This record gives sequence, C-alpha cells and structure tokens, in this order.
Amino acid sequence: MHDRVVKTAITEYHSAVDNGLLLKLPFTTIFEYLQILQLVATSMSSLGPRGMFYLAAAVSDFYVPWENMATHKIQSTGPLNMRLSQVPKMLLVLRKEWAPLAFGISFKLETDPKILIEKANASLRKYQMHVVVANELATYKTEVVLLAFDGRVLTIRKQDEDENANADIEKKIIKILVDMHSEYMETFAKE
Repeated sequence: MHDRVVKTAITEYHSAVDNGLLLKLPFTTIFEYLQILQLVATSMSSLGPRGMFYLAAAVSDFYVPWENMATHKIQSTGPLNMRLSQVPKMLLVLRKEWAPLAFGISFKLETDPKILIEKANASLRKYQMHVVVANELATYKTEVVLLAFDGRVLTIRKQDEDENANADIEKKIIKILVDMHSEYMETFAKE
C-alpha cells in the first residue's frame, strides 16, 4: 500500500512539473531564499487579491551571518563554537510591502499543545496573515487547527473512516484554504 501512495505522489509531482503547474526555485542559503521570496512576492503583487502565499515552513530559524563565516576550512583540532543569529522574520514585510493584497497563509508548529493556539493567534496578529495553520509535532499528520483573520477556528482531523484511509490531511487543508481564498477574492469583486 505504501508503494502505491509513493508512486501516486511521484506521478502527480512529475505531472505538475511537466504541465507548468509547479515552479521549483532552488536555493542553498538563507540569503538566496530571502532574495527569491522578495522577487516572487513583488512580482506577484500585481495579482492583488488573486495572489496567495502558502508559506508552509520556516526555512531556518537561525543562520550564520556572512561576516561570521569562515573564509578557510574549519580545522578539527579542537572544539567548534558557533554563534548563530535569528533569521529575520519577513512575513510582515511580505504582507505590508511586497504583496499587500495577496492572501497570506503561514504555519505554526509546536511541541507543546498548551501554547499552540496562543502562539498561532499571536502569529496571525503580528504578521497580519489571513490564515495560520497550527499543528503539534506529535499529531501533525492527523490534526491541524486553522485560525483565520475573521475569527474562524477550524479543526481538521484525518478520520479512519475517510473514503481513502491513506488520504493526506493536506488535501482537506488545501480545499478549505482555496475556499477561504475564494471568499477573500469575492470581497474585492464587490468593491
């Protein structure tokens, strides 16, 4: 059964790439990622509310600044001490400057269920996202909570009695997010 799921995923991936439905933008460093994100966001700004950003995961929470990078091979003659800096949070810049009318979706993953919703709500407000998809590491494949800017809170669970017991919870998430994005676009069509 696992073989069938993997084969289907690979086939769908290749189909999306072949049909121009998936644009892969490779990057190696956080610096490249942030430049690509800015380029894509400012290019998509012209789409207005039809644009959607689905920022599924933080690339990295920490990085080594250029000025702290070694210019030569690091020697292994003693212990290694690294000082990492926090990656700048660009979600608010994306929402306010790069693509202010685009529909923004971000994710919040926590290991402590007691703080998950609080942190997701804080992220919703702080970065002015339209939806935050919140999940716990222990149950991320079976349960997520969607918190929307309009106050809606939706819990999505993968049920054993689903039509396809192997169906990913992501399909349910995508359907709801597409519906929310459609509602968002309709508010602009009325203006």
